[in-house]
Amino acid sequence: MISALQNPYLVKLYGFCVEGDHLLLIYEYLENNSLARALFEEHQIKLDWSTRQKICVGIARGLAYLHEESRLKFVHRDIKATNVLLDTNLDPKISDFGLAKLDEEDNTHISTRIAGT
Repeated sequence: MISALQNPYLVKLYGFCVEGDHLLLIYEYLENNSLARALFEEHQIKLDWSTRQKICVGIARGLAYLHEESRLKFVHRDIKATNVLLDTNLDPKISDFGLAKLDEEDNTHISTRIAGT
C-alpha cells in the first residue's frame, strides 16, 4: 500500500525484500538527512525563515495528500522532525510509515489511543 502513495512530499518506496522474519524496505536516498539533524545537530544546515516556511508547507501538503487527496487515506501518527527527510533542495519528504493507519471511511481521524513517540 505504501508504494501506491505517489506525492512529491512523501519518500518513494522503490522496493522491498522479505527473507524469513526479516523485512528490508528500499527508499529513495535523500542527501540532507532529517529535519531533526538540520535543526538540532552541531554541524547543522543553516535554515533561513523562507526555507523553514517552505518545509512546513511541504509537510502540510504531504499530510493533506495522505488524509484527503490520495485514493487510500492514511493517518501517519508519528510526525516529528526525525521522520521528515530533506532532499538536495531542502524540500521535505515524510517518511517512516511504521505507525501509519489506513483510514476507514466511517471512522474519524481523531484518536485518543497513544501511538508513536
